Amino acid sequence: MSKYLLEIGVEELPYSLIEPISEQIKENFKKFLQENNAGFSDIKTYTTPRRLVFVIDGLNEVQPDTEKVFRGPNAKVAYDANGNVTQAAMGFARKFGADVSALYKVEDAGQEYVALKVSEKGQSVYEIMPKIVPDCVLKVQGSHFMRWAGYDEKFSRPIRWIVSILDDKEVPVEITGIKSSKKSRAHRFCSEKFTEITSVDAYFDIMLKHNVIVDEEQRKAEIVKSVNELAASIGAQAKIEPELLKEVTNIVEFPRPVLGNFDEKYLAIPEPVIVTVMASHQRYFPIYKNGKLLNGFITVANYVGDDFSNIKNGNERVIKARLDDAIFFYNEDIKKPLMDRIESLDGMTFQKGLGSIKEKVSRIIKISDKIAKELGYDDANPTYNDITRTALFCKADLATSLVFEFTELQGVIGAHYARVFGENENVVKGIEEHYYPLVADADLAESITGQVVGIADKLDTICGVFILNKIPSGSVDPLGVRRAAVGILQTVMQKKLQLNLTELIRFAISRYDVKVENPEKLVNDISAFFIQRLKGIFANNYQPDYIDAVLSASDVLNSLDNIVERLDLMASAAKTAEFEKLVAAHTRISKISKTKEALSPSIKGTGFSKDDILADKDKIKYSDCAHSNVSDKLYEQKTEGVNPSLFNCEAEDNFYRGVMSMHSCKTASFTEKYNALVGFVPVIDKFFEDVMVMDNNPEIKNNRLKLLQAADKEFLKIADFTKIVK
Repeated sequence: MSKYLLEIGVEELPYSLIEPISEQIKENFKKFLQENNAGFSDIKTYTTPRRLVFVIDGLNEVQPDTEKVFRGPNAKVAYDANGNVTQAAMGFARKFGADVSALYKVEDAGQEYVALKVSEKGQSVYEIMPKIVPDCVLKVQGSHFMRWAGYDEKFSRPIRWIVSILDDKEVPVEITGIKSSKKSRAHRFCSEKFTEITSVDAYFDIMLKHNVIVDEEQRKAEIVKSVNELAASIGAQAKIEPELLKEVTNIVEFPRPVLGNFDEKYLAIPEPVIVTVMASHQRYFPIYKNGKLLNGFITVANYVGDDFSNIKNGNERVIKARLDDAIFFYNEDIKKPLMDRIESLDGMTFQKGLGSIKEKVSRIIKISDKIAKELGYDDANPTYNDITRTALFCKADLATSLVFEFTELQGVIGAHYARVFGENENVVKGIEEHYYPLVADADLAESITGQVVGIADKLDTICGVFILNKIPSGSVDPLGVRRAAVGILQTVMQKKLQLNLTELIRFAISRYDVKVENPEKLVNDISAFFIQRLKGIFANNYQPDYIDAVLSASDVLNSLDNIVERLDLMASAAKTAEFEKLVAAHTRISKISKTKEALSPSIKGTGFSKDDILADKDKIKYSDCAHSNVSDKLYEQKTEGVNPSLFNCEAEDNFYRGVMSMHSCKTASFTEKYNALVGFVPVIDKFFEDVMVMDNNPEIKNNRLKLLQAADKEFLKIADFTKIVK
């Protein structure tokens, strides 16, 4: 088996495109090699800013001969009534350069067809690669691709050289006029500009000798090691964030750490600002000592040599200029209290058609007020006042110069200024955290102020987008409403907040001074959007039918705090013998109670009573809800829709008692409710054995249908078991 090496040399690629481009070319190789019957065992990719490298292992120099069977037209079409071949058969044979005598009949799905065996001689790598390499590279798609010279082909950056080798022999290929060779290019600052690659196995060592670390994982490890060693040399520790490390790895071929400094006076600026200037804007690693930020940084240079003075001085000049701007903005901002900033928000548009940021803050305050009260905080509670104060100031920093310059710090700067102007820590934390989670799977708000105001802010945005009918589709989501919805759901579920999300959606819509043609449809559309996000959240941890079953249950958005509990219950219950019987019982009840024939005019839209069957004084412990031992007082209760006096057999009576006992036990756990349903299954089976639901007497039939609807609601308190796939 042989190894094939392809190195595509380019002008510096944008760091964010290196990985997706490399992956696309790799997938193209897999596809085209398979189409050309070229067997291989593995394809590995390596990248630097100037080169895309692919090593294909387990490749034969000459591929084996193959024989393929191609099916042609139906035999009735291929032969006439006298058994002679028709033009259709001749055309099919001619397509493969074969004689009609080579045709034979095959049967498929009860029909006869003509077929042809075609032998294909195995091609050599020297024949395959010149055909597929250009397509593998030039079929890549991405943003901001370009043409150069007189070529029509597009790529992210101009291609400058190609290395194409099988083991130790060159395999000639050509892309956009560039012909391959065995010569690669060394590091830009290396004295020897070109180097010959003697073999695939020697490639990495040869490139390292010419100051290029081709393997990005090796390059990343070298950056971490060298940066930490340099920081340790001055008794400090470097803060290496994964995203910054990935970016730096993709902009250097030969990493060399350089230590720089700035004046201590800049440490008066809030630490997040300094770190953002260093990390996000300049790609520097900040350094700390005993947890305290130092007036220094480490930058990673793509450099060959020993004199780093110019690199050090240049980077120090750049960061000084950036920090000068930051300290000026900071000193100007703290001259004006946050309260005075709120009026400035009136001149800032939230979204065309949805008013200003100030109007959005007004809506956030009202939604936060409703959420706080729903969670049990009233006007006299200090936490309520903290929530209201957080909502008032949550967007005030948008009117500051520092956030205008460093938009990624909104919330962080607001929290710092709130502390400067004397707000308590609950408000400070809430202002910062109301944007959480910043990205998928990031930290959620820990403070109740951040949770409540964050939900209000995100819900207002989502409802506004739906009011404007700018619902995200595909990858288009300019206001990040998908992330906002996931943030709300994760916060409510993980923090166990008992909120009625459907009512909050309805309330948030009503806060907009915009005419909505069909408010209830809008509420349903937004609710469906949230449920779709829930499916995505749980997709990796639970079976799809379990998710559908729980999310199809009644009032799912009004009991988000217990969804995980119900999903876990489903996953464990499905392993038991009783589960299938329970699913069958619910499916039978659901089908009969929801058929069009079942919905006679006298009961359409009524269903089961929304009121409790039992008054609070009549509540029974769940442990006492065994269907055969329920107190007679259950039977004596009257409910809207179900009339016990119309029962005419014991099975019907027992069914009613069972439904009532389950409905009366409001405080039971989901496990207890499930166990009660399992115990109810024999009662259901007996009911269907002894009772004809669709009785000729409409009054009796309707009464029994309402009874089934009531039972259906008890199942739906846990899940819609009819969604379970057997």
